[in-house]
Amino acid sequence: MESELKTLNPNPAQIQPTQRSPPVDDNLTKDDRPLLKPEPVPPGPTQNPATTTAPDIEELEKKYAAYVRRDVYGVMGRGDLPWVEKLLLGLALVTLVPLRLVSGLTVLVLYYFICRICTAFLAPNREDEQEDYAHMGGWRRAVIVQTGRFCSRALLFIFGFYWISETHRDIVDVSFNGKFGTQVSFSVAEVWTILDEKCDKVWSLMSCINLFDWKQLGYSGTHKLSTLTESKDQSQDSARPGVIVSNHVSYLDILYHMSSSFPSFVAKRSVAKLPLVGLISKCLGCVYVQRESKSSDFKGVSGIVNDRIKEAHQDKNAPMMMLFPEGTTTNGDFLLPFKTGAFLAKAPVLPVILRYPYQRFSPAWDSISGVRHVFFLLCQFVNYMEVTKLPVYHPSQQEKDDPRLYAENVRRLMAHEGGLVLSDIGLAEKRVYHAALNGVFCQQ
Repeated sequence: MESELKTLNPNPAQIQPTQRSPPVDDNLTKDDRPLLKPEPVPPGPTQNPATTTAPDIEELEKKYAAYVRRDVYGVMGRGDLPWVEKLLLGLALVTLVPLRLVSGLTVLVLYYFICRICTAFLAPNREDEQEDYAHMGGWRRAVIVQTGRFCSRALLFIFGFYWISETHRDIVDVSFNGKFGTQVSFSVAEVWTILDEKCDKVWSLMSCINLFDWKQLGYSGTHKLSTLTESKDQSQDSARPGVIVSNHVSYLDILYHMSSSFPSFVAKRSVAKLPLVGLISKCLGCVYVQRESKSSDFKGVSGIVNDRIKEAHQDKNAPMMMLFPEGTTTNGDFLLPFKTGAFLAKAPVLPVILRYPYQRFSPAWDSISGVRHVFFLLCQFVNYMEVTKLPVYHPSQQEKDDPRLYAENVRRLMAHEGGLVLSDIGLAEKRVYHAALNGVFCQQ
């Protein structure tokens, strides 16, 4: 990407400026916003759930719009349902739910035994207080990866995701015939910068390129879009991303990415001890972190993640890292500020955008409890998922020097291409919103 991305002029109502910070001491080049560390909740009257009444819900929804459920089931999945919906739930409860529970558990247990067989008599890779089987090679690794991708897709099918729409965006350049007969070309980054300054609202980069009146910028003739191909002297390793970054909507995101590329994730340390799932997470190569810890362990995890990203970028046989830089889930319509953990390694990233269109129940895991969410999900006859994979994003030198700028530019590109609204709230505000909602329902 070109360095012009640094001069983006975002809408101040949605996002803070992304200009590069002045030089500071070396300590600030580290990830001062650890990958999964929650930020302190600012004091305020909304922290006391008992003071929140039902009429305040509208005000809460305006302030915490990124976590608001707008499906048939209402706030926290506790809304008043019409009798038709209750009838459908009752029908699904005696037909779909038992079938899906048995099928899903069967697939999970089957894959667990496959992982157990493939890791038999092998010691896990223990390094920096981590434990995984992702770095083993040969037929064992091939079996774990291929069966893992198949079983993950099977689970999505069982949950009602019979079809998953995937869109791959090509890298393009835009060429014009200049005033003096010379050809003028722009990269996708430069075009995006121009359109961001000239267009009031951009939902799709490609559609805006076609509709934009380029003559107002002094370019005559018609523009031409062409797909860029990698030059022959450019190695495949240099084009390989070090990490996949995705918006985070639901725990279902993990199943999709497992079925697509079977990457390694960052997970809570307690996941490694869970029955069945614990061994599977080790085969994935998960990096474990104590989410609520306030010790210097976060610095070590950040270093491990950076090393894994660099390894994945340089070695095609190394497990790919997958990070959700927002740090928490939303309702799928917003994009929260990105933490810099995925961008400190200065390696290219692969942006992926997930959307869950719905008619009755939203698969987004925002302000609803886990048990209630799973139950309603299993009761839906059909669920939908749309995936948009953007081109690999290669950082400019300015972005390599400033991880915050790198993270912000990737975030804004994903928001434009995915039609997502930029939000400046985070995990701390989500906790405040949940506490306030729980206070309202306790009063009722």
